[in-house]
Amino acid sequence: MAVMDLLRHLRFFVAVADEGHFGRAAAALDMTQPPLSQGLRRLEQHLEVELIHRTSRGARLTPAGRQLLPRARLLVDDADRLLAESERIARRSGTVRFASTTALPARLVTACVTALRGAEANVSTTLGSTVDLIAEVRAGVCDVAVVEHPALVDGVEAGPVVKLPRWLVVPADHRSTTAERPVFPMLTGLHFAHPPRSANPPAFDAVVDLLRERGLDTPVLTAPDDRAVLAAVAAGTSFGVIATPPTPTPGVAWLTLAAQSVALRVRVIRRADAGAHAEAVDRALHRERLR
Repeated sequence: MAVMDLLRHLRFFVAVADEGHFGRAAAALDMTQPPLSQGLRRLEQHLEVELIHRTSRGARLTPAGRQLLPRARLLVDDADRLLAESERIARRSGTVRFASTTALPARLVTACVTALRGAEANVSTTLGSTVDLIAEVRAGVCDVAVVEHPALVDGVEAGPVVKLPRWLVVPADHRSTTAERPVFPMLTGLHFAHPPRSANPPAFDAVVDLLRERGLDTPVLTAPDDRAVLAAVAAGTSFGVIATPPTPTPGVAWLTLAAQSVALRVRVIRRADAGAHAEAVDRALHRERLR
């Protein structure tokens, strides 16, 4: 379990312990109950102990939960103090902490960073999975980020959805490259190279369901970003759907999805006080999308 996930789930544990009820804890954390319950279960699995006993009347601490709660509270409080100090340092230096999902093409990442620099701000950047970036914005580690949609964005401010084109990439010698109209069932026998489901479960499920609706049910090969997808495709064993525009690549053919388009949908999320920076990023996304 990543450190950010551990801290987030410890925060869930402390909230449930304080409130004695999952619904009230979710409201206190400004989120819905399902991800709170799921996060707490993942924490219990990671620690290999049951922390909360779930009852029809609410939630109560187990013996292990009572023993670990003081330590969990100390870690959460220390993390809050660390974040508060980092925010003060960032404000003094005038730095905007920007992050982007690895699914966003490099051209758009640089456009967003340039837009933030144009607002006379220093910019620090990072790339990551949608799940991790949402957690970082929620925790105050990041000010503004571009993430995939759909995604669970509880606890952060989220802007409108922007649709970006994606292309179907297949091995250069695959029979689909000579078809008048690429059809997904022709890809049977290839793996679907795609980032892992853990990076953003809702978006992963949406694209896999769409492929099944189009007649293609194929194993998924984990590929964390577009470069890994292209490598798997060039190996002749996989196909993928990427937002990187067509460029000469040995062993790879780009096919236009046209009516079968699987657009990359993204949105800007932000901390409550980063509205102006989020607007600059959103304008950059819309402007570049039209090019």
